[in-house]
Amino acid sequence: MECVALCRLDELGEGRSRGFDPQGRGADSLFALRHQGQVRVYRNRCPHLSVPLEYRKDRFLSADGQWVVCYAHGARFRPADGACVHGPCRGERLAALQHREVDGWLLLPLQQLEA
Repeated sequence: MECVALCRLDELGEGRSRGFDPQGRGADSLFALRHQGQVRVYRNRCPHLSVPLEYRKDRFLSADGQWVVCYAHGARFRPADGACVHGPCRGERLAALQHREVDGWLLLPLQQLEA
């Protein structure tokens, strides 16, 4: 399975997030986070308005690192599964992407980029 390397895993600290533009389109189309030791990767789209989530580069999480936040309208999502628990898209989910962790790198299978 062909993959693209997003970052070294040690560059993604606990309670932190990072956006990525693996297709070079000029905007982060996905982001990764580490929450309670687990790495998750999601598409950078709010299910409510299909807008990017962050208000500035790499700011996808609340200040305490406990929630993914859509800064367009304040929706909050659980980092562990992307479920919206507060806001207009309550009950919907962020689109999760499968990833691999190999030799200290966070990798994303290429076939997910076009999906």
